[in-house]
Amino acid sequence: MSQALPLRPKVGLSTKLFYGLGSVAYGVKDNGFSAFLLLFYNQVLGLPAPWVGAAIGIALVVDSVLDPVIGQISDNWRSGWGRRHPFMYFAAVPAALAFYFLWRPPTGLSHGQLFAYLLVAAVVVRSLITLYEIPSTALGPELSENYDQRTSLFGFRFFFGWWGGLTMTVLALGFLLRPDATHPVGQLNPVGYAAYGSVSAVIMIGAILISAAGTHKFIPHLKVPVTTARFDLKVWLAAVRVILSNPSFRAIMASALFSSMAGGLGLALNSYFVTYFWQLSSASYAVLLGAAYLAALCALLISPVLSKRFGKKPVTIGLYMLSALILPLPFLLRLLGFFPINGSALLVPILFANSALALSFTITASIMGTSMIADIAEDIEVKTGNRSEGLLFSAASVVNKSVTGIGIFASGVILSLVHFPEGAKPGEVPQTILNHLVMSYVGVAALIHGAALLCLLGYDISRKRHEDNLAELAQR
Repeated sequence: MSQALPLRPKVGLSTKLFYGLGSVAYGVKDNGFSAFLLLFYNQVLGLPAPWVGAAIGIALVVDSVLDPVIGQISDNWRSGWGRRHPFMYFAAVPAALAFYFLWRPPTGLSHGQLFAYLLVAAVVVRSLITLYEIPSTALGPELSENYDQRTSLFGFRFFFGWWGGLTMTVLALGFLLRPDATHPVGQLNPVGYAAYGSVSAVIMIGAILISAAGTHKFIPHLKVPVTTARFDLKVWLAAVRVILSNPSFRAIMASALFSSMAGGLGLALNSYFVTYFWQLSSASYAVLLGAAYLAALCALLISPVLSKRFGKKPVTIGLYMLSALILPLPFLLRLLGFFPINGSALLVPILFANSALALSFTITASIMGTSMIADIAEDIEVKTGNRSEGLLFSAASVVNKSVTGIGIFASGVILSLVHFPEGAKPGEVPQTILNHLVMSYVGVAALIHGAALLCLLGYDISRKRHEDNLAELAQR
């Protein structure tokens, strides 16, 4: 006689907290790559910017090949711990160790050797984080099928991802990357980067293991795969064809392609803007990052409300458009001569307000977009009978990683085209070069954002269609 399952736990605040906490590891990794990696290997270690951009870009593209494989394996994995948790537990320690060694390259390497070290280390870090992040993210649609509750779940995931990554960045700028007599600018001091890697590794391990343990109780109630295949190329290709045939999936992936490219470009150049264009100290940089804390909190609070009131697609389009218009305003006003000069008491507060507002819109739109991907799972299940959350989110990850890599690579190309000097000190870079850097970024970003918005118009899963899908699946 089979033993009855215990009652399914409710998806309350504690579940949302545990589920969201796991994204701290991804946030730490992502902020490290975006905020410091190009600056560290280029300006601190002396590797030419195009080389660094190429290594990071190649690593992202190589890593993206693994994403759909991990997603498909996770979708079809059978074990006593379900489909997702075995990968989550396994990845914790190796991912953290790989990130630790990324910031500790051997001394005395030639440019070619340092390039190879960066390339290999970046591939290993991103691959191991993927081994955790894809199954962990795919757990969200299984925890809740509710249209608005999913938005709330992913709101917590984005909240912790942003807050975790930002906290590690602020700790680095405020305590680890300290200026000294030889290095008056803290983020150009090589001593602190080793400590940064160590502290980040500890935070990664803790976040992953706590999240996995906190959602462990749901395992008996999660979906069981139809097939027991670990990875079959024919099955994988068939599943890929199914998700690619979904119009909503194609629309949101095309939009994500362009928005990720713009994000990678902006994040990679942000440290150059802060350090050289605005000439902010490490302390001011840390204060400015506080805008993202406020933005992530606002996004967490307003995303379920906006989802319930207006629906996911209209909110995503509207907020993404507002963000794209607001973010470049300080640069344009400075070029036109209508912005406070560097060193002004108004500079940091105005930049803080601009960043907080634009990021609130961006993060809220990202939460909505991720929840929209989750809703495609039932749309596909209605047609095929199979659950493909892992493959869906791995496809999104492929787009994000590979195209973000293109954005980061483009940042290296732009730096080279404007003849940005290596080993430059703040205040010594000619203003014409800085202006060309800003104009190049603003122009390219505007074109990319426009393409992202146009693509998103093709998404067609509304609240009613999602509820119809759930009703049809319940009748089967």
